[in-house]
Amino acid sequence: MRARGRLVVQPRMGMGDAAAMRAGLLAVKGAAADTVGTLTIDSYTRVGRHDAARAALDRGQDLNGYPLPAHPSATTRALLDGVWDDSFPVQVRHGSASPYAIVRSAIDLGLVATEGGPVSYCLPYSRRPLRDSVRDWARCCRLLAQTRAAGADPHLETFGGCMLGQLCPPSMLVAISVLEAMFFHQHGLRSISLSYAQQTSPEQDAEAVAALRSLATELLPDTAWHIVLYTYMGLFPRTKKGATELLALSARLAVRTGAARLIVKTTAEAHRIPTVAENVTALEVASAAAARERAAGLPATAQDTGVLAEARALVEAVLELHTDIGTALERAFARGYLDVPYCLHPDNAGRARGFVDGDGRLRWADLGALPLPRSARRPSADRLSASQLLASLSFMASRFDTPVLSPADHTTRTLDPLELTR
Repeated sequence: MRARGRLVVQPRMGMGDAAAMRAGLLAVKGAAADTVGTLTIDSYTRVGRHDAARAALDRGQDLNGYPLPAHPSATTRALLDGVWDDSFPVQVRHGSASPYAIVRSAIDLGLVATEGGPVSYCLPYSRRPLRDSVRDWARCCRLLAQTRAAGADPHLETFGGCMLGQLCPPSMLVAISVLEAMFFHQHGLRSISLSYAQQTSPEQDAEAVAALRSLATELLPDTAWHIVLYTYMGLFPRTKKGATELLALSARLAVRTGAARLIVKTTAEAHRIPTVAENVTALEVASAAAARERAAGLPATAQDTGVLAEARALVEAVLELHTDIGTALERAFARGYLDVPYCLHPDNAGRARGFVDGDGRLRWADLGALPLPRSARRPSADRLSASQLLASLSFMASRFDTPVLSPADHTTRTLDPLELTR
């Protein structure tokens, strides 16, 4: 999915009105960047409330995404006509633990690129039992895989590297992304992207993406795959300058780690749903930052602090539970072998805890029943107070919004992202 060696950038953008959605896609296609279009699905549709989505359309009510199954196929075909082509792929993004109706509608239109996963779109966004999500996602994977018989090239992107957006140590993100990719593969997909969301330390993130790449190379040998990086998904800087710098840092990270695609965020993230213009600006800022980083030619370096070893231990422990990966995932969460910090879903054990240490790295404060050595836990985090938790949650927003006093001239300046990576 890499365009002539350049980073592909993509927004998360969806509108309920077909004309507005078409205009948004055209704006993204016309951006000064190599882009992928997105149809982001609305919140009614992602939880199966298709009647509510149709009623909202009938009332002319604004929706926070495009209700694909609620619109007549002819409406969406007209929306895509002259927009979606070989030079401008369009991916359906939905956030659903039960995506069958969405996937079915997309396939009927010829749209065979989507994303999510049985874990990553269940635990953070749903109260549905994990076993039901696993069953529904297996069905959707098989449906997508069947389109190859008609000459399509179906593609599925994991969301496992983005669990809850923050305070989940990278080894867990890498492990879930790999396991979801293997789940897709087991159910017939051969074109897969593996996700990872930028976290709190550029050095640790580089190590995590290298670990993700190593495990994918080992465990998905007959698969066309690439890495997709997400700009930081936790609390975002409130200032325009801080938000722009964090976005640029993610683009540089994508180039250094060899990611093929970057999902961007905008300067409006801390305040409201971004406009089309703000999305286009974010795409262009990220693309320009990536081009500068590539021109600088800095070598990719990833210090080994144990992320790969931890991720491998988690993946291997899950795979030992059952040959069917969906069943193995269910058992892993039931036993606490996989445990997402601060996730309140009933099927998540909720015993593992993460925190941001003094070096800005995400660490384990409590392992719960994770199959990791006790040395992976940091005893100094025994009593993580409410204020410390809040500080960890707002770590990146504070880092990029807070002016720093210059000792030379006693004037204030904002942190330069390069200071965080070099």
